[in-house]
Amino acid sequence: MDLSGKLLIAMPGMGDPRFDHSVIFLCAHSPEGAMGLIVNKPAPDLTFDTLADQLGIVRGPGAREIRVHFGGPVEHARGFVLHSGDYGGSGTTLKVDDRFGMTATLDILEEIAAGRGPEASFLALGYAGWGPGQLEDEIGRNGWLTCEAAPEIVFAERNDDKWSRALRTLGVDPLGLSAASGRA
Repeated sequence: MDLSGKLLIAMPGMGDPRFDHSVIFLCAHSPEGAMGLIVNKPAPDLTFDTLADQLGIVRGPGAREIRVHFGGPVEHARGFVLHSGDYGGSGTTLKVDDRFGMTATLDILEEIAAGRGPEASFLALGYAGWGPGQLEDEIGRNGWLTCEAAPEIVFAERNDDKWSRALRTLGVDPLGLSAASGRA
């Protein structure tokens, strides 16, 4: 099972509050583990302008705004840009599929600050990671649902309804979910 390019939707009652109502885009998934970025948790009080200043990146007249998110609990100081598939970077982009790529080098931030770069993107600080078999175990214990990753959900401006929108792609009404689970 390869879930690369899919969305993980946190089920109610997940034990880790950092993932409460999270939607995670899986950048990579293999027998060695998984890596993803939370797409619906903006980083409060942190802007791209502030980060650009700290990194010495000059914003040009055509600079685009890029949103900053909490990407996950691992390596908070490391940045990852999840973006549309139209950007290839300088050989440093992980091409997830035709619609999505992920770049973790400074060149993409410089491109965005200059008004170039991908059509759609956001910057995630940190990531969510799982060791071998860990994610599969969590899915088996009803911790996560999975669905196709739609760019209109992943890159949507509003973050507060991404969780319910992702659930609805599966035909699931968020109000009908319970934190309790069982086996028949």
